[in-house]
Amino acid sequence: MIGKMIRDVLVVAALKSIPDLKRQPLVLIVIGLISALPLFFMMVCGGEISYGLVGAVISTVGFIGISSAIQDVALDRYVKIREMIVAMPVHPVSYMVGVALAPLILSLPGIIFFLALAIGLSFLPLQSLGWILISLLLCWAVLSCIGFTISTYLRKASIYTLNNISNILGLGLVFLPPVYYPEEFLGELRWISIIFPTSNVAGLIRAYSGLIPLSQEDILIRWLILLGMIVASTLLVIFKAKWRET
Repeated sequence: MIGKMIRDVLVVAALKSIPDLKRQPLVLIVIGLISALPLFFMMVCGGEISYGLVGAVISTVGFIGISSAIQDVALDRYVKIREMIVAMPVHPVSYMVGVALAPLILSLPGIIFFLALAIGLSFLPLQSLGWILISLLLCWAVLSCIGFTISTYLRKASIYTLNNISNILGLGLVFLPPVYYPEEFLGELRWISIIFPTSNVAGLIRAYSGLIPLSQEDILIRWLILLGMIVASTLLVIFKAKWRET
């Protein structure tokens, strides 16, 4: 059962990523450039490059997590691909993970580049790379689940409306919380950064990098909140997402 679900995930991911890669091979560069734009302006304005690199990695993962989930499922619904896949012996969760995995695969070159650059500039310690990757995957998973739930409930909205919603949510989760800028800018409201998966992960990465001083208790609290988010969002998809038209 598990083996079949994994195969289904890989098949759906291949169906969603390989055609796009063949039609638009430059998409690998474009995805990275979008996340690098704020980093460029930070360099010009004399901002902290270390914060910019962390923000670039998280924005790449976070934006594709929620925006691609909404846009891809909406597009599949309009061209009846989703109904065809879910009606086949493919579990809806396999479809969800496969669709979410496809843009993540396409964005891997950009993610690897930013991480390698941060490690090369000694902004990220190599010994903490494992924890950093786990936190990024959890951030991607949480936002993907939220995006899927939104897309399956807004079934009557046009694909253009859904695209706008996904872009607004993606940009809001990346640029409003302290992802590209320090949490200290929020003053007494810095606790808000913990409730957003993007800024929560940004804080964890900066803590492991030594950019911000966090105690072991604070790091543990952030991990527990992040794990709680993934559990809640996964249950939301399993029990609340509507996969078939009624």
